[in-house]
This record gives sequence, structure tokens and C-alpha cells, in this order.
Amino acid sequence: MQDKVKVKDRILNTASDLFYHQGFNQTGINQIIAEADIAIGSLYKHFPSKNDLLLAYLKKQEDEWFEQLTEFSKGAEHPKEKIFRFIDYRIAQQKKSNFCGCPFTKIIAETGAQDPKVLQLVETHKEKQRALLYGLFKQIHSDSIGDKKLLSESFFLMIEGAIVSTTIARNTLALENVKKFIKKLIT
Repeated sequence: MQDKVKVKDRILNTASDLFYHQGFNQTGINQIIAEADIAIGSLYKHFPSKNDLLLAYLKKQEDEWFEQLTEFSKGAEHPKEKIFRFIDYRIAQQKKSNFCGCPFTKIIAETGAQDPKVLQLVETHKEKQRALLYGLFKQIHSDSIGDKKLLSESFFLMIEGAIVSTTIARNTLALENVKKFIKKLIT
């Protein structure tokens, strides 16, 4: 039983790396099999199709994304500090991935809305971020902020756009500028 878990994890880890760095459409089943060093039967035993593997990849990314954000934000007590940590986390992600961008945005850009399950996973991930940010902005006590829902949504969209810009420019300037801008608004 332990060996089966290891094989499944090896398949998923290999596929995750390939999907993220070279793209879902550019990654073939044979490449996953070769790089995971498994038999074809092992792949299909755990993941009946490439699309099932994609769904598992997105679920894994979802879990890891929020776990890593929680770890990255440890020690931040005030909502403002947590908002800044959110930006710093996105900066750290971009640097760590060598500016590969958001795995969810990349997948949906490749696959479009063809698969409702993929689309749902991506939408849910982004919606969780929106909810998290809105929750933080609601906790800030300031008369000068105004519509916190609108501000949190705008902030989320700025971050999303900045991720695309940092991926293209291969530097963190866009995210750093979002951080400077939001600091002026909420401090």
C-alpha cells in the first residue's frame, strides 16, 4: 500500500512540475511516464485520464497555495500587515518559480472553459483569495477607506494584473508598485 502512495505522489509531482513549467498541452503522457519512472499501467491506475491528472494537479496547487500563504503570514496580527504579507507572498512565489506566473491562470489560459470541472477549480481558487482579502479589508478601521468591498476587489485585480506583468517583465516591480499604492490607501 505504501508503494502505491509513493507512485501516485511521484506521478502527481512530476506532472505538476511539467504542467507548471512547460504547460498542460505541451506535456505528454509519455513524458510524465518517463520522468516519473513508472509503467503506463501505474499512471492509468491512479489517474484514468490526463484530465484527471490535471484536476489532481489543480487540487494540489490549491492546497499548497493556501498552506504556504498561511505559513508565510505567520506572525502577522493586524489585517493591514496580513494584506502586505499577501503581496509579499505573491512576490516570493514569482521569485521562487523564476517568474512562471500563476498556475491557475496559466491552465485556464491553455484550456479555456472547455472543461467545467477545471473552470470550477480555478474560479473557486480565485474566489477564496477574494474572500480572504475582503475579510481583511473589512477588519481595517478607517473612515478614509470607503467601500471596502470595492477596494478589496480592486486590490485583487491589481495583484492579478501585476502577476501577469511580473511574469512578462521577469521582475517584481509591478507587485512592488501595488504594495506601495495600497500602503498609501490604508495607512
